[in-house]
Amino acid sequence: MATKTIKRRLHHGDGDERRNEYLEVSGSDTTDEPLLREYDRVASHPEGENERRHLQSIQNNKKESICWSRIFSLLCTRCADWIANICSASCELLARLISLPSSSQNKFSNEKVPMLLSSLQEERLRNLRQRLEVPFDGSRLDHQDALKQLWRLAFPHRELPPLKSELWKEMGWQGPDPSTDFRSAGFISLENLIFLAEKYPQSFQRLLHKQDGKRSEWEYPFAAAGVNVSFMLTQMLGLKSGTTFSRTGARFIELLEADEMAFDNLYCVAFQLLDSKWVSMHASYMEFNEVLKSTRTQLEHELGLKDISRVEDLPAYSVLNR
Repeated sequence: MATKTIKRRLHHGDGDERRNEYLEVSGSDTTDEPLLREYDRVASHPEGENERRHLQSIQNNKKESICWSRIFSLLCTRCADWIANICSASCELLARLISLPSSSQNKFSNEKVPMLLSSLQEERLRNLRQRLEVPFDGSRLDHQDALKQLWRLAFPHRELPPLKSELWKEMGWQGPDPSTDFRSAGFISLENLIFLAEKYPQSFQRLLHKQDGKRSEWEYPFAAAGVNVSFMLTQMLGLKSGTTFSRTGARFIELLEADEMAFDNLYCVAFQLLDSKWVSMHASYMEFNEVLKSTRTQLEHELGLKDISRVEDLPAYSVLNR
């Protein structure tokens, strides 16, 4: 490696010792390192040591400042994460509280509780259970008469068809023989339809002829849907046997004490509510069970509200038209 000689020459043309000072490099080879690095320049002057210390102090201050900035930035990041986690947990808790009526309410409604019945409650519950146990029998004259009565209420200006006729489909039975649609709920479902037609004729006709809202091209069959509503209420209230009820069923027993026809009145509310949900959900035939489930959920919620002593106190009762 060739050697180099670095000479310092001073020129004093104007009395300023520093202004005309330059470095002269002898030798043909060049170096890979810069000759004017900061510390080399400072060390070449008498006061270089003080200046070097001053610059070193500045560098240390810069490093310390950078260090504290990084620490502060890290603390801000950690605090932001901590706050975000708290907000996330709070939002999750709030969401659970908001969803209480739909999830926890169902769990609350299905919880079984023993109930000490009054003599009036026992009597009315016994009568209702007897009605629930009666299957529809097309060979019984009173059942035939009830079916004919329903036709006259539905189509008062039309001729009564035979008990087996394609015309029954116009009422919403699924075949020419209506008796085949009563299997799930029995004779009480026919009684419920008659009760709706007699007490709330306007609602009955609007439901029968699908007059409310924008309807689906594939509508649910009116009469068959009515049987499903009766069956849903029987299941929801747990009325078949015993004195242990769901909380929803226990609340209904209280309503039954105030109104012997509480089941029939609740049926009317449920059917009209189902149709309202059908329209609002833009549902079609294949979504009927989903709409029925939504109807049940709302009824369970409303039966759990305070200050409900009659079916007429339910918020959904307002949808009925006489």
